[in-house]
Amino acid sequence: QVQLVESGGGLVQAGGSLRLSCAASGRTFSSYHMGWFRQTPGKGREFVAAIRWGGGRTYSADSVKGRFTISRDNAKNTVYLQMNSLKTEDTAVYYCASAPLSSVSLVDQRSYDYWGQGTQVTVSS
Repeated sequence: QVQLVESGGGLVQAGGSLRLSCAASGRTFSSYHMGWFRQTPGKGREFVAAIRWGGGRTYSADSVKGRFTISRDNAKNTVYLQMNSLKTEDTAVYYCASAPLSSVSLVDQRSYDYWGQGTQVTVSS
């Protein structure tokens, strides 16, 4: 069993920054890949960013490229999402998730087996 707990969400003005954190427990953190997804009311869950187990390979959605950065600290069992130049359309509930090492596509939410409870990010104009 893996527990994922997100934090760092909140209200920010457009153009501002937030850093989300996701603390993991329950199995060896470095033995799985990590991803961030987001969801707004009435829409499905959307891929945001992902990072492979060693941190050497990352992926980002086109909508956040150049603004969001995913990173991980395996010593702290934590994955981060640094969000800069926030836009109102970034408003969503953000979820972190873990995927087994065998996963090929980290963009596909079906690759992920454990999810956090989500943290709300609201960007005001």
